[in-house]
Amino acid sequence: MPTTPLISGYGLQRHYRRGIETVRALDGVDLEIRAGESLAVIGPSGSGKTTLLNVLAGLDAPTGGQLTIGGQRVDGLSEQQLTTVRRGFFGFVFQNFHLIPTLTVAENIVLPLLFLRRPVVRHEVEQVLEAVGLSHRAHHYPRELSGGQMQRVAVGRALIVRPRVLVADEPTGNLDTVTADAIVSLFLTLVNREGLALLLSTHNLELASRCDRIIRLKDGQIVPPVSPPQSLR
Repeated sequence: MPTTPLISGYGLQRHYRRGIETVRALDGVDLEIRAGESLAVIGPSGSGKTTLLNVLAGLDAPTGGQLTIGGQRVDGLSEQQLTTVRRGFFGFVFQNFHLIPTLTVAENIVLPLLFLRRPVVRHEVEQVLEAVGLSHRAHHYPRELSGGQMQRVAVGRALIVRPRVLVADEPTGNLDTVTADAIVSLFLTLVNREGLALLLSTHNLELASRCDRIIRLKDGQIVPPVSPPQSLR
């Protein structure tokens, strides 16, 4: 495992005003993420899980602390600069699939390449379709797919940019137990095979326990213990 983290954050804060109060969505988080490892973030609703993922992935700027992505200090950068840093470095998978209903599976998967103005290479698309188990569904539309298959399309869309970090925010929240387990298995296979880092937020302790590391958030802070997976089994 490389000595240099893909992402490192020290004393990360994300505070904002809500009326007369200050909301401390993140309140001093230290965290490192390296290639080839999977990290699960757990905690109750409102604990800061989504905020943490958004900050670590450059979707939201920290209001305090130090953040490094891909060896570059990014705290203090503008939104435009953050967009440049995260472009192609991250692949995103969310709870809602966000598929375009009028596009086929293959067309949905290549959408990020069009936004990034990258060429669509047929054999690379075929590799992604195979990786997510949808080669036989390439020309189907979302309405012809199950929920699990639609989430696999979303995973494929994240992978097509060849990211170094896969960010999955509650990606199994709309799936049944068997399908959710299959999606997490797919994530972990990709981590092991492609050397990606996985940053996963979930309410499901059983799924979290399959990751290399687990952190618990409460009120915007990591609370002890920073548990090995066995502690939740």
